[in-house]
Amino acid sequence: MKQNPQRPSAADILRNAFDYWRRTLRYQVLFSLIYLSVFLTAVFFGIAKTGIGQELLSISKLQPFSEAYTQAVQALSRTPGFQRLSWLLMLTSVFLYPLNLGLMKVFRKMDLNEKVSAADILAGYQGANFFIFTGFYLFWSVVYSLLFSTVFLAYFWVIATVFCAPLMFFMNKKIFESISLSWRALRIFPAEIILCTAAAAIIKYAGIFSVAGAILTLPFWNAVIYAMYKVMFSEIYRRE
Repeated sequence: MKQNPQRPSAADILRNAFDYWRRTLRYQVLFSLIYLSVFLTAVFFGIAKTGIGQELLSISKLQPFSEAYTQAVQALSRTPGFQRLSWLLMLTSVFLYPLNLGLMKVFRKMDLNEKVSAADILAGYQGANFFIFTGFYLFWSVVYSLLFSTVFLAYFWVIATVFCAPLMFFMNKKIFESISLSWRALRIFPAEIILCTAAAAIIKYAGIFSVAGAILTLPFWNAVIYAMYKVMFSEIYRRE
């Protein structure tokens, strides 16, 4: 059986994603500065308001992953203060989610040879987009939190919905229609999606140990999603 010459490879997709990321570094940095500034402000505000700073300091002095450390973390996670902080950070993440659509707009304008500006980063906050995508991400986060204890199901939810944002943004699909189409792509390109999302996650969080690294690698996930979306959905519609 001849291999379909149009079928995308994970290596080609990651190469294209790196090219998008490299050519838009100034916008990647802008994205990261906005995201980290807002999120870290929420973290420090939440810790101050919930009064769990002393508990966190005590835990930080314990040996990571030791029995005492695990018990202390579990005890803290059951406190009302920690639960309020968790909700605050989830809502902050929901508020920041539309920033991802701004980067995808930048990639699309590059493909169309249109002029890109810093204002494009805020495309996800314009008009109804803000309510559409914060609503979607709130729904997504609630489902993810319910599945989080089962690592496999949580990861499956990630890869099964990975194309929802670009489908809703570029094709005006509704939430459940975009989930259906994203699931269809996963059934057609399972290996490519699993490999690319795994690589994207590794690179995205590779800079977590240094501020400079986090600023550069945090948005890489969006470049991979867009590169996959561009190739895979062109291939899917070509088959029809």
